[in-house]
Amino acid sequence: MNAACATTLCLTTALVAGSAVAAQDAATVGRAFADHCFNPRLTAQTAQANIGPSGARIDFYNLDPFTSAAPSPVTGRAQTIGTDRRCEVAFDGFDLQTAIKWVGLGLKQEGLADRKAKVPEGFARANGTAFIAAAQLNPNRIAVVQVGARDGASGTETFINVERLLPLDHIKQ
Repeated sequence: MNAACATTLCLTTALVAGSAVAAQDAATVGRAFADHCFNPRLTAQTAQANIGPSGARIDFYNLDPFTSAAPSPVTGRAQTIGTDRRCEVAFDGFDLQTAIKWVGLGLKQEGLADRKAKVPEGFARANGTAFIAAAQLNPNRIAVVQVGARDGASGTETFINVERLLPLDHIKQ
């Protein structure tokens, strides 16, 4: 991946070669991510109901919902500093190309594909990240997406992650 793409949504130049060797269908899990993880109204309960059937492992929290839904607490990995929401799916195998494709589709479906932003300095990249980019959700909010591979319970797993950063005016205080 070239340096210019490290902070932008250069999906075509960020593709990393890989082959799908997964117990779950990478396309099914990717579709579930694209269709649900960018939705600001997603809750832990709806994530399980809508994404769970894809076979994905889900890591989700939403500490400041955009709706009247109760906050969904951190139940997976620790909260990423500077974020109030995470939606991550993971599946067995190594298939970064498919995962990056579904990130692009999810951004497009939510009208965010042309709303590029810089990944904030100091943002903690997940271990194994091969692709990272950011999108401006509104004038005060940024989301960071990551795709990568890491060791999982059954060997290598691919992850697709989107995290919503705290409001920019909150961070500056």
